[in-house]
Amino acid sequence: MGNGKTLENKILDTFAEVASTIGYSPLHGKIIGVLLVKNRSMSLQELARETGYSSSMVSLSLDLLEVLGVIKKVKKTADRKLYIELSGDLLECLKKAFVMRLEKSISQSLNEFENLKKSAKPGTAAIKTIDVLEAEINRLNKYVKLLSGIRLP
Repeated sequence: MGNGKTLENKILDTFAEVASTIGYSPLHGKIIGVLLVKNRSMSLQELARETGYSSSMVSLSLDLLEVLGVIKKVKKTADRKLYIELSGDLLECLKKAFVMRLEKSISQSLNEFENLKKSAKPGTAAIKTIDVLEAEINRLNKYVKLLSGIRLP
């Protein structure tokens, strides 16, 4: 390619950017990208080499990806290495990651509002503003719950 950047690197950068956009590490995206591009199970060491991150960083990221259902860890007979492969519907996993991030943010906001209300004087404009914000966050929470229940086609 003219600019010296390979198509594979562009794919990995795109996945890293998507992961960052929804509040996760770029490494999470790169791991998914590598597994998609290589289209085979890979060892932890191979993933570290392909992503440019240390084995320990990759290992930490794999734990979250496994919880999200994006990857699974497998053992191969006659080999002591642990291998990683993609698992499940990628778009469904992306939705789950997005919803989890939103739910965490909503929960933090509601806790913060509760703490702010405790320190503000009753009946003030600040309390009224917090009540409005709290109502809107609760409204958003209802939509997030609906989104989490929708199965993708």
